[in-house]
Amino acid sequence: MKIQVKTLAAADAGEIELSDAVFGREPRLDILHRVVTWQLEKRRGTARKARERSEVARTGKKLGRQKGGGTARHGNRAAPQFIGGGKAHGPRVRDFNPGLNKKIRKLGLFTALSVKAAEGKLVVVEDLEIDAKTKSVIGALGGLGITSGLFIDGAEVNRSFALGAANVPHIDVLPAIGANVYDILNHDTLVLTRAAVTALEARANG
Repeated sequence: MKIQVKTLAAADAGEIELSDAVFGREPRLDILHRVVTWQLEKRRGTARKARERSEVARTGKKLGRQKGGGTARHGNRAAPQFIGGGKAHGPRVRDFNPGLNKKIRKLGLFTALSVKAAEGKLVVVEDLEIDAKTKSVIGALGGLGITSGLFIDGAEVNRSFALGAANVPHIDVLPAIGANVYDILNHDTLVLTRAAVTALEARANG
């Protein structure tokens, strides 16, 4: 699969051959669903456990006589209504860290890339070299017709572009190692540099 390469100034910069193993796979919605669900569950923080009635160190001695005291007939200071007592129905530790096979994760990434390519929402640029100014980045986005985009660079993100894009809404920048299914699907347009294409295709070869 060949695709036109552009510069950030929207000028032509030749062509690039994309690997069908990475950018030409059949869409698998079930795989995308599994990977996105796994990513979102991995993000969830685990609640800190609260000590309940049986876990606090409080006296179990009856507080007063059964009748005639004019107060409730309490029998344990660990009851939730007392200061220092156990929490009633408090938060408990739950595990939101499910596992997912590496092959499924890799397949999910390649499927997401293929979906963007099939939809015509994949743009390849020569590099992300630009002034570190928001105005310059907004001008480049306007020339490319991008309002919501994920930019993926090579091993390291171009610092000038990252600084210029930091305040632009709906624009995110990642290194190739950080490419993931959720962020790719969460943006309308996927923009890759030549270095990013090389790095992503290298994943297919292990």
